[in-house]
Order: sequence, then structure tokens, then C-alpha cells
Amino acid sequence: MHVVCAPDSFRGTMTASEAARAMAAAITAAEPAWSVDACPVGDGGEGTLEAIVEAAGGRYEHVPVIGPDGSTLTARLGWLAAGSTAFVELAEASGLTRLSNPPDPTRTTTYGTGQLIAAAAAARTIIVGLGGSATCDGGVGMTQALGGRFEVDDGRT
Repeated sequence: MHVVCAPDSFRGTMTASEAARAMAAAITAAEPAWSVDACPVGDGGEGTLEAIVEAAGGRYEHVPVIGPDGSTLTARLGWLAAGSTAFVELAEASGLTRLSNPPDPTRTTTYGTGQLIAAAAAARTIIVGLGGSATCDGGVGMTQALGGRFEVDDGRT
């Protein structure tokens, strides 16, 4: 028998990689003759970065960013394919797990995700996973971090 353990993360308790390893270990302990592969997956939110970097043999860069509630935090940026491709997970910088208080959608921002994208500017390709967001700013914060400006009709920003 061949079993593939391909879970997503269990928000707040286990990453996709931790869950896949735990499942594989339990199956192997119960059925030692079975072939078991741990293959973590993600839906674009928490755990997606880890699953992709692990599968591709990539590496992480730790980047200081502004979190969704305005706090300073460190988020991971994934580098794949010898550094020509970067993977940004919105949840790393602007996700629900990055909040210390219940989310207030009128005050949260994707600015930190824009900072991660800016840190990946040397990449030939940048992939952004959108999921697990603590925000609903429509990417305004992300765009501002990349130098974009928004003005109303009377010239105010």
C-alpha cells in the first residue's frame, strides 16, 4: 500500500509540514510495511510558503515588515530556483496569525506584504500567495509600500 499525506495547515496548531510529518509517522507506526510520503500543501494562506520552499529545496530570507496591525515583525520570503523566483505569502506579513488582538478591518493593512514584494525585487518571477489575510484594504497598503499613491478627486492622498 502507498499512502500520500497531503494536508494543509491547521490554523493556530500545526503547519502543513508538521501535520504531514505527524500523519506519516502515525501511519508508519501502525503499518510499517506501507510506503508513506509526506507532501504538505497550502491554499495560498498559512503554510503555503513552507510547503513550496520545502518541496522546491528553496531557502528563506527574513524581512522586517509592518504587520497588519501596524506592529513591526519579521516575515519570511521564499527563494526558489537558484534565486530567480521568489514566493511571497500574504499571511506571513498581513495574516490573521500576525494579529495580537481581534482583527479590525478598518485599521489593518497589507503594507508588510508590499514590503516583502519589494524585498523580492531582484527575482525574475515573483509569486504571491493570497490567503489567511487579516485585512480587507484591497491591496492599497501593499501598493503604497511599493511606491503607489492614491488620491481623491480634490488631490488629497
